[in-house]
Amino acid sequence: MMNGLTLVCLAIVIFVCAYMFYGRWLVKTWGIEPDAKTPAYRFRDDKDFAPASRFTVFAHQFSSITGAGPVTGPIIAAMFGWVPAFLWIIVGGVFFGAVQDFTALYASVKNDGKGMGALIEKYVGHTGCKMFLMFGWLFSLLVIAAFSDIMASTFNGFSKTGEMMGPNASAASISMIYIAVAMVFGVVTRRFNIHGSKELILGILCMVAMVSLGIAHPIYASRTTWLYVTYAYCFAASIMPMWLLIQPRDYLSVFLLLGMILAGVVGIIVGNPSINMPAFTSFDVAGKPLFPILFVTIACGAVSGFHSLVSSGTSSKTISNEKDMLPVGYGSMLIESTLGVVSLVIACSVAVNGQLPKATPFAIFGSAIGGYFTMFGIPKYYSTCIVTMCVSALAMTTIDAVTRIGRMMLQEILAPEEGKEQGSVAKFLSNTYVATIVTLIPSYLLCLGGYMNIWPLFGAANQLLSALCLVALAVFLKMTGRKSWMLYVPMTFMFFVTMSALCLSIYGIYKKAMAGVFFPMVEGLQLVVALCLMFLAINVVRSCTKELFTGKVEVADK
Repeated sequence: MMNGLTLVCLAIVIFVCAYMFYGRWLVKTWGIEPDAKTPAYRFRDDKDFAPASRFTVFAHQFSSITGAGPVTGPIIAAMFGWVPAFLWIIVGGVFFGAVQDFTALYASVKNDGKGMGALIEKYVGHTGCKMFLMFGWLFSLLVIAAFSDIMASTFNGFSKTGEMMGPNASAASISMIYIAVAMVFGVVTRRFNIHGSKELILGILCMVAMVSLGIAHPIYASRTTWLYVTYAYCFAASIMPMWLLIQPRDYLSVFLLLGMILAGVVGIIVGNPSINMPAFTSFDVAGKPLFPILFVTIACGAVSGFHSLVSSGTSSKTISNEKDMLPVGYGSMLIESTLGVVSLVIACSVAVNGQLPKATPFAIFGSAIGGYFTMFGIPKYYSTCIVTMCVSALAMTTIDAVTRIGRMMLQEILAPEEGKEQGSVAKFLSNTYVATIVTLIPSYLLCLGGYMNIWPLFGAANQLLSALCLVALAVFLKMTGRKSWMLYVPMTFMFFVTMSALCLSIYGIYKKAMAGVFFPMVEGLQLVVALCLMFLAINVVRSCTKELFTGKVEVADK
């Protein structure tokens, strides 16, 4: 029987070696300019472009990309056995995900902090750009809907029978205090120029105070109420300057998330659990084939298209030195992959007779991590509150960033071609406040269908986005005279995997319709989104591959 500690240690060794050798090799191959002025300085507006320390940018990148995926994906994928899931996290994390995240950040920093859409317009063309932006905007609706439902459900203070759930209410209270404190933290550190160790100590003290105060004063409210609050938070995060809310919130979040990972690793080291799941079960489980389901079920932790939007949409605008790109882009992804392995080991260690407990992935993970916290003398109730807060933080740190990215994508879609004037309607919709509202309304309608109805489509769209980003980044590397062959296998594999998964999703909706279980506002909207995603993806790939094989090479910048 395989030992959980062996798996975690093996993964950590592989990830450290990947960072030290493969990551640094990419930097050396493509080249960086440590003395160059980054876009954060050249276009500084203290809203989107705001230079920050390496750890602050790392905190934003890591907090934003580490959503619910690294916990849910590996646990669900364990149905195929621990070996397929473990191998995909390792191979995907090192050669797919970390490469994509770093390359997207690298390409954006080298191109004035431009997002993926603008990069495609520069190296592929206007039509390909608009197609990609439409795809990315539709994808952002799925992300906001899925993670908002997760967050609201996590904060729900009442069970189905009406009983009050203290840990959920305390987690909600901590989160509300957390938002307010993050804003104050951002103002104070900026006003008094607090950086380095002083900022670190202040951040840890704030987290301890927030957790203590939230546990002492829980807020009991229904899922519906918290859904409204969540969308109000998304609106605020989209329009506020980066330094005022998102950056300090991510900085504080990183202590929670790294602490959760550390607790899991230490708990596995001390507990030395056995893997109680078979190494491999079957190529088809409950009608779900290993290919392509495994590769879209484990997204975050292996490769996730959403990460490239964070790298090029927000992180690239805050990088202070090009040397910071490796730890921020490549390093943060490997830490997320570590969380994926920890989640897999934890789930497999609590399995009984080769079967996972009858509970949600969050419940399985949270219960185990809560038990690990008690090993350090933290009472069970407090540990449950902390873990619940960590789970909600996974969702919170994703939805605020993706709302902002979705808003910016919509503004880019509506932007006029060079030399042309923007129409009055497009100008109105391009307003920051209006663009945010237009992004949030359809995502709310999708959210009404529930997290479980959205997740399969979200997973497929997310991985398809990674294929589009990888092929676009390959064009950037080729057009600037840099080696791009290391992206060819990942982009080709992910495209075929995800198109297959989307076809399965459409077939599933078709079967529901044939069975008479078809609701226009749920399955109908999902079908429209799925078909639009496939159409846009095929056109983006066609435009990019044409440039990849026929485009002229430019002079590479250093």
